[in-house]
Amino acid sequence: MTKPKNVLWIMADQLRWDYLSCYGHKTLQTPHLDALAKRGVRFNRTYVQSPVCGASRMSYYTGRYCRSHGSTWNGFPLRVGEPTLGDHLRPLGVRAAIVGKTHMIPDVEGMARLGIDINSTIGLHISECGFEPYERDDGLHPIGFDPDPDYDTYLRKNGFDADNPWEDWANSGFDDKGELKNGWLLKYSKLAARVPDEHSETPYMTTRAMDFINDAGDKPWLCHLSFIKPHWPYIVPAPYNDMYGVQDMQSAIRSQAELQTNHPVFGSYIRSRICQSFARNEAREHVIPAYMGLVKQIDDQMGRLFAFMEQRGLFENTMIVFTSDHGDYLGDHWMGEKDLFHDPSVRVPLIVYDPRPEADATRGQVSEELVEGIDLAPTFLEFFGGAPKPNVLEGRSLLPLLNGAATKWRDVAISEFDYSTREARLDLGLDEKDARLVMACEKRFKYWHCEGYRPMLFDLERDPEELNDLGEHPDYADVRHRLREAIFEWARRHHNRFTLTSQRIDQMAGKEPPGILIGFWDEAEYDAHFGGPFSKRPLPEPPYKKS
Repeated sequence: MTKPKNVLWIMADQLRWDYLSCYGHKTLQTPHLDALAKRGVRFNRTYVQSPVCGASRMSYYTGRYCRSHGSTWNGFPLRVGEPTLGDHLRPLGVRAAIVGKTHMIPDVEGMARLGIDINSTIGLHISECGFEPYERDDGLHPIGFDPDPDYDTYLRKNGFDADNPWEDWANSGFDDKGELKNGWLLKYSKLAARVPDEHSETPYMTTRAMDFINDAGDKPWLCHLSFIKPHWPYIVPAPYNDMYGVQDMQSAIRSQAELQTNHPVFGSYIRSRICQSFARNEAREHVIPAYMGLVKQIDDQMGRLFAFMEQRGLFENTMIVFTSDHGDYLGDHWMGEKDLFHDPSVRVPLIVYDPRPEADATRGQVSEELVEGIDLAPTFLEFFGGAPKPNVLEGRSLLPLLNGAATKWRDVAISEFDYSTREARLDLGLDEKDARLVMACEKRFKYWHCEGYRPMLFDLERDPEELNDLGEHPDYADVRHRLREAIFEWARRHHNRFTLTSQRIDQMAGKEPPGILIGFWDEAEYDAHFGGPFSKRPLPEPPYKKS
């Protein structure tokens, strides 16, 4: 590989792991992503660090667990000083840029406290997860909130004018009476979005990623192409709006026994308005065909993007990663949205194409190792030749798995969920600090620690659809104890000691700083310990020097 290395990191928002044909969907065909999987490795057991956009993405971008970076819900700022992917790559000469969504909320108070101007170069990087915002667009543009993003300007320039063209054109459609209906409402998910396909959000972002690649020149780059869809509003332009119907839907994964659950948290979610809405067959039959159309549109744009890259020889030196920030229940387990730890919510697709010759041995393979979203940051760092940073990055580089090396991998994958802002917390009368769930998932068992309540447990081997909660079953007490201890062991690890490497700490071990003498009786004891003489002992230096 004589050309500079690059990474194209593609993320779909709210894409379930099982809604690609290479992951087993029987009626939704995604040939371009399937072809990418044949050129790389498809990871079959990938779990995000939280099943909600902001918290999951902050873990992806920092390579750290939610309990470490503290941004545990949408709108919770990522604190100043938290190292991000761009911070790790820029010293290597890599240009790291975002095209699309990050869900990043900057720590404005922290920046003001430190005297950092948000409009400065440093302030811009801090406020954008360390990325250069080539095209930042989180995809939610109600009037009064970011009312004029570049995409809205683009729509207006192309004749799609409105106070809020994102909503009135890209996410609304006409019914059979010619009346404009808003895509926020599930009833209208079957309508074709008013905007033509080529001007809708997914093709627009794909074009902007191609613009970035054309602009990047010979400098190594990481482009994070972060699609807004298939996240709600669930509406898609023609021809995708009626490409799928009820006959193409997968059967709902749920049981009557789940409705009788005695688990307070799960029960509270099932009773919530959002979940009751999505649990209705009528809602599923309107939403899921549109959701499938949105996924199909993404795959078609992948065909366009990959052809563009082939023409420029970029497959020779560019790692391509496709994944999601979390899934979507779509009525499974009587749930809507995401939030909890069933596979439709917390398990995501992950396809990695690695151009290096070392990865030739694994092309087309499927890995069953337990992978976490935080593994991507150390993977990118190693791919670009950076030194490992285990004191900062809590994930593991995937390069050994891509190389086919015999590697001891993790036994347990961890995910966290902070529901302090959710209706369930109020329904249960909890203090905000207690509204917390932690998942520990082995290859066979998945355990939910539910603060203040009994756990939930699923045997993924005998019950892959997670319909039978074993959280109280006496025969599984040992399993529950083992996974509870796994969470306790994970929680005890150092997670914010990232200012010193383990090598530096080893160098400090058993030594006091120069000039610090503790417990010596006299000069003779000092001379015997250090090989003397005491009169020539090293004197202390200040820990830092004033400029």
